[in-house]
Amino acid sequence: MTNFQKNLSAAVVKNKISNYATKLYKGILKTDYAAFTFFAVAIGAAVGLATVLFHHSIDFFNEVFFEQTTEGLFFLGAAAVIALPAIGMLIQSLMITTAPEISKQRGVAEVIKAVAGKTSKIPLRSTIFHFFAPVISIGSGNTVGPEAPAAQLGGGVANKLANIFNLSDSRKRVFTAAGSGAAIAAIFNTPMGGIFFALEIILLNEFQTSTFSALILASVTASAISRIFLGNTSVFVFSSPDVGGYHLIYLYAVMGILAGFISILFIRYSGALDSIIKEKVLKKIPRWLLMILIGLLMGVCGYFYKDIFGVGYSGINRILSGSLTWKIVAVLFALKFFLVPLILNSGGFGGIFAPSLFMGATFGYLYGFALNYFFGFNFDITAFVLVSMGAFLGGINSIPIASILMIFEMTKDYSFILPLMLAVAASTMIVQITLKKSIHERHLEKQGYKISRLREKSLLSSITAAQVMKKDAVLIPEETPLPKLLNEMMESTHSTFYTVDLNNNLSGVITESEMRPIITEYEHIREVLVAGDIASRNIFTIYESDDLDHVMRLFESKDADEIPVVEPGNNLKIIGSVRRQDVIAVYNKENLKQNTAQGFANGLKNIGITKKTKVVEGYSLVEKKPLKEFAGKSISEAALRNKLGLEILMIRKQSSPYAGEKDQTKYILPEPNYVIDEDDIFILFGSDEKIALIDKWENE
Repeated sequence: MTNFQKNLSAAVVKNKISNYATKLYKGILKTDYAAFTFFAVAIGAAVGLATVLFHHSIDFFNEVFFEQTTEGLFFLGAAAVIALPAIGMLIQSLMITTAPEISKQRGVAEVIKAVAGKTSKIPLRSTIFHFFAPVISIGSGNTVGPEAPAAQLGGGVANKLANIFNLSDSRKRVFTAAGSGAAIAAIFNTPMGGIFFALEIILLNEFQTSTFSALILASVTASAISRIFLGNTSVFVFSSPDVGGYHLIYLYAVMGILAGFISILFIRYSGALDSIIKEKVLKKIPRWLLMILIGLLMGVCGYFYKDIFGVGYSGINRILSGSLTWKIVAVLFALKFFLVPLILNSGGFGGIFAPSLFMGATFGYLYGFALNYFFGFNFDITAFVLVSMGAFLGGINSIPIASILMIFEMTKDYSFILPLMLAVAASTMIVQITLKKSIHERHLEKQGYKISRLREKSLLSSITAAQVMKKDAVLIPEETPLPKLLNEMMESTHSTFYTVDLNNNLSGVITESEMRPIITEYEHIREVLVAGDIASRNIFTIYESDDLDHVMRLFESKDADEIPVVEPGNNLKIIGSVRRQDVIAVYNKENLKQNTAQGFANGLKNIGITKKTKVVEGYSLVEKKPLKEFAGKSISEAALRNKLGLEILMIRKQSSPYAGEKDQTKYILPEPNYVIDEDDIFILFGSDEKIALIDKWENE
């Protein structure tokens, strides 16, 4: 069997499974609300089971490394534990070498991109890879947490189920976010914390009623599954703390402020370390050697201070029980602060939630101990440990509400809720005032993503500069005297002017910034300067084929209001210009179109439309088959918007040629790279005049 036949067979099987799943749930669930509820619960259950498996896998690999592998290294004696993290790091480095691209798609940032960006698909192989890599990392003793991998696992599982059932892109994004939150709910046994984690981190605080419903159903279901298999006992063991008199509550606020500043140091240290490793260290030594060395360092630290190994919950409980001296606690804090970014930035897999809790616990202990020792208080240090855990969790991860709820749910104690809220608010406020963005946003920006532009990119990348270009760019000869130049600028509606040489080639650009210093000395230099003397030679250009996402990034990076469009192959011949306000206008129009299309999609799936349906006076929806000349071309290649003057809201087509159900259809929200099939049916929206012009299609 050839590769083509294998791929075709796989595609047929995949289509049959998808169509069967779609037919099954449509037959059982008669209403959209019932389907929505079913998926939210089903995804919560699937994610809960996946998270339980993830938890048991960590325990399994922990046993493999710390019992079986240690026995195999018996000749090293007790020092065998030093080699364990290094072995784990070596295995991870081999995984990175085997799948370098997939290894980069790690953590919460990937779920954010899937939810906020153009594509809502998370590859299954990525989900599987990022299941095993952190399990090996944590199981071998590396001092990182399971939460970011769990969130990625939950988002990946939910996304795959949404794709199997052919849900719309908007529903895929909602359930992907719900799956990620459900995983956090399951791994920490904190349903409310999982809900607000998804809202604050994955959905970027974008609140909608339907989204909130999905988060609640998925998180509660996942947490219930977790409690069935992992138990319902509190992670941390302590007696109910005494927070002290409320006239001294300001001391918790001071601790929160200090936690905020330390969180900033941690975030900046992590960012600086990432740059140093990528730009300097990895150019001198291979990654596998670096990871082994860091693993050995981790092993040495764990040999002397065993509480630094792994997730660290047992160490937190030892701190809560008062089993450790302040000197050991101080060393544990320093080691966790130092090692976590070192492991993660060198290539190790894991999260920073659990390390945040651990650093919070150690700092809270030291803060409470210092108050009692130096200032004569008699505080219950347990209260400071628990409150500080929330302050560090909220400060480092920028999740104030989720942090408060997670600490409350993990401890099952309400007695310290007011100091907790105060400290978390103080910590996150300090971080946001100073950094203005979360650690996840900083990580995305290092990858070249800007959170505020993820949705813009999905809309603007389908439109080219040619579609908004104006051909009235003002060209000024270089030898134009200053008085004449000033006169032309005053009479023109443009704010940007381009100078050209004798061959009409672009030589410079003149804006208000070039003219401003000239005006004050105008009387002295009016007879001396010409346009070429004033023009800036810092010119950047675009082509007609460039998409508007690229153009908008140029506007932002260059702080320009207009960019010249030049001929392909000749960067000196201006054929027009693109203005910032025109791009913004197009974005607003596309955003409205997308929202309208998604609104129509749900209705059309239920009621369908006739050949022509009036929407408002003068505007209608119409179904049309494409001309044969469009078949095989992508939507962007066919340039249908320019040729028709109509908006393609959706494409209706057979769900599969192998489905065997002639009356079964599906609706597609078209993307620029969608290839048109001659059997497709376009659902178009526009003015009745434009629709009348294409009625001849069916007669040709």
